[in-house]
Amino acid sequence: MMELAQLLFFVVVDDDVPADMVAEESGPGAQNSPYQLRRKTLLPKRTACPTKSSMEGASTSATENFGHRAKRARVSGKSQDLSAAPAEQYLQEKLPDEVVLKIFSYLLEQDLCRAACVCKRFSELANDPILWKRLYMEVFEYTRPMMHPEPGKFYQINPEEYEHPNPWKESFQQLYKGAHVKPGFAEHFYSNPARYKGRENMLYYDTIEDALGGVQEAHFDGLIFVHSGIYTDEWIYIESPITMIGAAPGKVADKVIIENTRDSTFVFMEGSEDAYVGYMTIRFNPDDKSAQHHNAHHCLEITVNCSPIIDHCIIRSTCTVGSAVCVSGQGACPTIKHCNISDCENVGLYITDHAQGIYEDNEISNNALAGIWVKNHGNPIIRRNHIHHGRDVGVFTFDHGMGYFESCNIHRNRIAGFEVKAYANPTVVRCEIHHGQTGGIYVHEKGRGQFIENKIYANNFAGVWITSNSDPTIRGNAIFNGNQGGVYIFGDGRGLIEGNDIYGNALAGIQIRTNSCPIVRHNKIHDGQHGGIYVHEKGQGVIEENEVYSNTLAGVWVTTGSTPVLRRNRIHSGKQVGVYFYDNGHGVLEDNDIYNHMYSGVQIRTGSNPKIRRNKIWGGQNGGILVYNSGRFAFHIYPELFVVFKSKQKSNFEVLELRVSSSQS
Repeated sequence: MMELAQLLFFVVVDDDVPADMVAEESGPGAQNSPYQLRRKTLLPKRTACPTKSSMEGASTSATENFGHRAKRARVSGKSQDLSAAPAEQYLQEKLPDEVVLKIFSYLLEQDLCRAACVCKRFSELANDPILWKRLYMEVFEYTRPMMHPEPGKFYQINPEEYEHPNPWKESFQQLYKGAHVKPGFAEHFYSNPARYKGRENMLYYDTIEDALGGVQEAHFDGLIFVHSGIYTDEWIYIESPITMIGAAPGKVADKVIIENTRDSTFVFMEGSEDAYVGYMTIRFNPDDKSAQHHNAHHCLEITVNCSPIIDHCIIRSTCTVGSAVCVSGQGACPTIKHCNISDCENVGLYITDHAQGIYEDNEISNNALAGIWVKNHGNPIIRRNHIHHGRDVGVFTFDHGMGYFESCNIHRNRIAGFEVKAYANPTVVRCEIHHGQTGGIYVHEKGRGQFIENKIYANNFAGVWITSNSDPTIRGNAIFNGNQGGVYIFGDGRGLIEGNDIYGNALAGIQIRTNSCPIVRHNKIHDGQHGGIYVHEKGQGVIEENEVYSNTLAGVWVTTGSTPVLRRNRIHSGKQVGVYFYDNGHGVLEDNDIYNHMYSGVQIRTGSNPKIRRNKIWGGQNGGILVYNSGRFAFHIYPELFVVFKSKQKSNFEVLELRVSSSQS
């Protein structure tokens, strides 16, 4: 069979092909080709010659990287030329497909490209996907083609679903110019030049450090394939725009493991602004998990003025101090995407000291401290991350930390899903923050932030906590089904609570206490298992233009020295009273529409003394305004206002019912 392969190759390749490119018996697959015989009718249609940079990165003519071009000597004499023609015709037209494919299975990629240029039939056969899959897996190990259409972009595809007929060859062309880190293989490769003839532009190294050295010495352009294995305690400092990608069968990142026990596993420095690292596991696994000097070490350390891409990596740290990923300094602006940063014994992702970056589609879970820390003017863009089951808070922004968080799923963290502290000012948009073991969002110690159009639900404590002079904006969110309240503002909390849909919470939809003074407007607060708005313990605030309805207890409670302003609200359809002032509850109730409650529209008792003016109070099944137990109030009476005064002395009640006509108003 090998003799036939050699004969075929001499006959079909044109005069421009070097004589030393003939496939040899020692070539791969010579002993046992995996090719299964198939008929021509099953083969995909292809053009006669590949149009992309065929393997050597230039063209299929192979004029650059394959040595001196030598023409094959012709056989002289008329009788010899006449006898060759039928042989060529037979080999090109008559030889069965399965025989040609069997012969082609002994060729390497360069030879297949040349055979494809002979004729239409050979082009179809030489571009058979099974031939190219075998060659592809021999070089790159991937069990699915890894596409590389542009710098910094890699993704695997299912061949059956790909739009082009031969994704194996297409990927081969895209990945061909690169170096390979494959321990133990370099010696074999360079000791068998005949077997690997045509692959002279491939480089093999035993260590990652050696491959990085090859980049520095300009031996190749910087594409490094790290093959299956565990690489330990290599010093990987990247200061050039290299591309390093794992190469292994199956789930690539599980098979390529790079770890360090003494220093940061990867360090990106100035000059690595366009570097790429992808499809591998990166671990920091020190022997002494808690040693203080490890505070400066991480799985990934990204420093000033560099913007690498980290893609499809598994990132783990067993050190109990520091973080798994640290992005620090002005101009540190990585793209970290499709990574798994989980099961770390510290912080997952730490962004600080004016660092920025884009962090998308990552899985961040079960970290001992926060899943994400943002500090000291760090200002990342964080989109579509899954941040869950943390042993601490999900996201923690503090000390002037900022950031834009969009469409993240944050849930089942032990403390709050999102914590904001000490002048931090993040923007959180269209996230889901739910099933927190304590609260959903916790803003404290002068924290700020904008929380817009999020879904905040099913948290064990309040959906949103605001305290200690914090002043966030909570706008357009759905805050529902909390095991306690919806929004809880206490301890001198401030904030703008605007345009939210707050419903189905076990306690009050909004609770204001202890000198807190928020602005609450344009919200819907309804169907709570308790009251709608509860203002107590000297709570304040401006509560205006809300719709408060269908709550189990009072629509609004004001008590214990509180003095809110309730203005232009619709408070209706409650299962008890509309607005309830008691135990020295005060404040202003003006221009509200209060109607259709099971009890009275307004109740005033026990030392309470609100100012009530220009309200519509109607449809209450137990009166309009009910005043009792030393309750007082100053009011402007409107036509047909029904007021009931009640006072209790021992077991006796005095009741005065007063209807005021329009002439008395």
